[in-house]
Amino acid sequence: MLQSTDARTGQSLATSLPACGTSEVNAAVNAAQAAFDAWQDSDGNQRAALLNALAAAIEADRETLVSLADQETGLGAGRLNGELDRTAFQLRRFAHLAAQGAAFAFTDDLAVAGAPPAGHPAMMRVRVPLGPVAMFSASNFPFAFSVLGGDTASALAAGCSVVVKAHCGHLLTSQRVFELSQAVLKNLHLPAGLMQMVQGEGNEVGLLLIQHPGIAVGAFTGSTRGGAALRDASRARAVPIPFSGELGSINPVVATPEALQAGGETLAQNLAASIALGCGQFCTNPGLLVFERSAASSAFVAQLTQALAAQQPHVMLTQGMRKALDAGVQAQLQAGAKALLHEVVDSRNPRPSLLEVDASTFIAHAPLHEEVFGPTSLIVWSDSSEQTRQVLRAVGGSLTVTLWGMSQDTPAHRDLVRAAASIAGRVLFAGVPTGVAVTAAQQHGGPWPSSTEPMSTSVGDAAMDRFLRPVCLQDMPTWLSGLQGKPC
Repeated sequence: MLQSTDARTGQSLATSLPACGTSEVNAAVNAAQAAFDAWQDSDGNQRAALLNALAAAIEADRETLVSLADQETGLGAGRLNGELDRTAFQLRRFAHLAAQGAAFAFTDDLAVAGAPPAGHPAMMRVRVPLGPVAMFSASNFPFAFSVLGGDTASALAAGCSVVVKAHCGHLLTSQRVFELSQAVLKNLHLPAGLMQMVQGEGNEVGLLLIQHPGIAVGAFTGSTRGGAALRDASRARAVPIPFSGELGSINPVVATPEALQAGGETLAQNLAASIALGCGQFCTNPGLLVFERSAASSAFVAQLTQALAAQQPHVMLTQGMRKALDAGVQAQLQAGAKALLHEVVDSRNPRPSLLEVDASTFIAHAPLHEEVFGPTSLIVWSDSSEQTRQVLRAVGGSLTVTLWGMSQDTPAHRDLVRAAASIAGRVLFAGVPTGVAVTAAQQHGGPWPSSTEPMSTSVGDAAMDRFLRPVCLQDMPTWLSGLQGKPC
């Protein structure tokens, strides 16, 4: 049996849930396969009706869901209410996209008379849903990246069925949301297999799910290590499948001395709040700060250290994450970083940490390039714009890079923008990286190790593309071309 715990006390909660084995995973995937056969032929209005009903269901159960999630995660009612709002917004946004026919977008390439290469037959490029999706819930977002999160919403909008692997950090919350989903499916006379859920500790259930021959694509949000293992398993299958994993990221913030001086205490307060937000348990947490040496930069760091020391992070999601945070900071110290702010305490609530290192040491030591998940950040002191670009190249891949002070069009600034764009999925020029808008232009995914598929996004309208495969129809009959990309 699986036991959920109270994040603040570490005590086991009364309710336990059964762990899934091979038979349960097989049953879930088989049900999802059966449901997919009909759902892939659904039209946009049918898909929109389901997604809108799911949004309404979680809103109607808000009080219970938020209370349960707060007990399991310690994230607080304010944060969790906002996250539930975001989850409902995501569901409704993909409902709107489905109703507008986004999944059925097509390219009509009319026949051209004559011999090739100029001449060609009539062709139409359409997209078809891939099939049942194995969706792996994230630890740090019990609503927005969980049972009814963005992966599920975009997969359903694309015409796919979903099998969710619940996260052990919020088992009871996941079960409650899943039960609400099943009630919605029943009310709409849709098969229960359209959404299935499995659960279990360790990696056994996840591997069973991603290796099941009925699964057509995987979607994951979590650690680099966990995502890499599932990616490898998806590729090792007799028939390899796509696997879109959003993984770890250190999200460099690069600032000119002039930008730091102009921003002053307000900028330091905002950055400190971003580092400690959600106890640092955000995939876009600013874990690396790259500053050029100057009196203005040193003054800003003094302000930042003071602002960060005043932050009071809440308890981490699990004790395992807390241990990993302490180990990660210690590894940075052993690799040559020095502590500006670091206090080891025995309480469940960690204190923020701020470390510093010179650019040469950072570039030379790979352990300094790894994500430390929690309220901590590492300052890298650079001696030039060129050395800053070397630091970014050493990072390898990141969900975000933030550049402060790029308002002037100079060769140095252009070089920095190119360097940032070469390693990140999203480049910011104002504000802090925490906070990922659900919108048309969003790109939440970057080069390895921040994601497994840098050309896809797990947030925003284009998230649906992960679950659709292009097909070219050549010299199709008129009844088929008349469907205009819709399912037949």
